[in-house]
Amino acid sequence: MTLVLLEALTFGLGRLADAAEDAGHDLVLLTGNRSIYTHELSRHGDRLRVVDVDTTDVAECERALRSTPDLAGLISSTDTWALPGADLARRLGLPGPDPAAIRVLRDKAAVRAELHAHGLSRSGPLDPASTGVFPLVLKDSAGTSSRAVWLARSPAERDAALLEAAVTPLKGRLVAEPYFQGPLYSAETITWQGRTRLLGVLSRGLSPEPARREETSAFPVAFPEPDLAGLGDWISRVLAAAGHERGFAHTEFVLTTHGPEVVEVNARIGGALVGEALCRALGVNAYDAMVQIALGARPDLLDGATGGGTATGFVALYPREAGVLEGWTGLERLADLPGNPEWYPTARPGDVLEHLADQRSCTGIVLAEGPTAELALHRALAAAGGITPLVRVGERLDAVV
Repeated sequence: MTLVLLEALTFGLGRLADAAEDAGHDLVLLTGNRSIYTHELSRHGDRLRVVDVDTTDVAECERALRSTPDLAGLISSTDTWALPGADLARRLGLPGPDPAAIRVLRDKAAVRAELHAHGLSRSGPLDPASTGVFPLVLKDSAGTSSRAVWLARSPAERDAALLEAAVTPLKGRLVAEPYFQGPLYSAETITWQGRTRLLGVLSRGLSPEPARREETSAFPVAFPEPDLAGLGDWISRVLAAAGHERGFAHTEFVLTTHGPEVVEVNARIGGALVGEALCRALGVNAYDAMVQIALGARPDLLDGATGGGTATGFVALYPREAGVLEGWTGLERLADLPGNPEWYPTARPGDVLEHLADQRSCTGIVLAEGPTAELALHRALAAAGGITPLVRVGERLDAVV
């Protein structure tokens, strides 16, 4: 039998190949741009079949799926392909989420409205042009990777953001909400038939305002047991209110002086190296659960003991200036540093890096291990501090593209 991925996150193909093999299934990746997976395919490309297809064309994807021998399940683990994946699973009679539920989960304003209606947020969505609430966040209702997000701390900044948003391509529509202030985290969960298990909490370190670019993460955060139990109960109610009934979820939230406030709900396993962090901390291959759910089976990860693994911290490396990536210095020093630091490139020499305010300009990630998330992050920061992205500047970027 065969499992098909409708695109995937940048990292995790090797773990997915392990999970598919353990379940006795072949693995196929449908992609419109295999260069996204250069790092993973260079290591695990012989363990899955890659089919080049225009994944923005749902009809073409359906033809590719129908021509796949012994198709048993479809995995759609990204935000962009969540709804097409749900629709295709429904058409082909495969296990999958309710497309109507995914449609709500992909709309940040709709989720905000549901949370407010259930008493799980102090605010519903706000009108971007007329609200008098400040500080304020304006964002794409279906945005990803922190793109098309503006922090407005005054009417003047709001007006400037509106002008910029008017000429920015959006996946959805422009929406607004209060800027909830406090440390940022994400709850990593697994849900089956409405029951949710909190697998742990990931810390999120951001750059200073106003960009608030994601730069560091660590897992699992060592909350006191009563606090962690409270967060487990809270996230279960949040996901139920948002309509998430099956699969992983990666829910960003801020711990404010009034309690946790959701930033966004992502109905998938976390991106970057969150999946890898889960596997190492829990001592299991978390992607086994992704395969089980795609086959319509209750995931083992929902029950039983996990833990005993290692904590991890990871640091994203960005260039200081826009330009053309030429490479990195300092990678050869990683082997001499504590925490078994590893390098995960997200860009290639020759890539044009021009969006310095969000994750699109990330050139790579350093991951390190430790007995606690705090110590792992210290080690990752030490390792990342010796690596410098080399960027060629001083020429017209549009001449390079």
